[in-house]
Amino acid sequence: MTTPAGCQLIGRWRIVEADLWDRDYLDLDGPATITISAGNHGEIAFGAMQASLELGYGPSMVFFTWVGFDEMDEVTGDGHAELLDDGSIEITFVYHNGDEAILKAKRDTSSTAC
Repeated sequence: MTTPAGCQLIGRWRIVEADLWDRDYLDLDGPATITISAGNHGEIAFGAMQASLELGYGPSMVFFTWVGFDEMDEVTGDGHAELLDDGSIEITFVYHNGDEAILKAKRDTSSTAC
């Protein structure tokens, strides 16, 4: 699963909810988003956290490792995102030796899948 062929998750997604944080925190530094690109890379930003993603693809799921900064501290982790029946995605986002969050995102209306 290293090529994006047929992956339905490619594009920009707006993170709309999380089990650990409220919407005000998610949008603390701008709209909370995840971008899943076709080139094995992506980005995620919510709250005070920004990270780059290394991606592996399936038709309705992506797996990732990530590295970034949260309040100027370097953080890393892994996770995956899965397409749900309603067209949204559920993201399992895990901090190395830390929290695990479940995020829900909807396709950004200004985004088109590749």
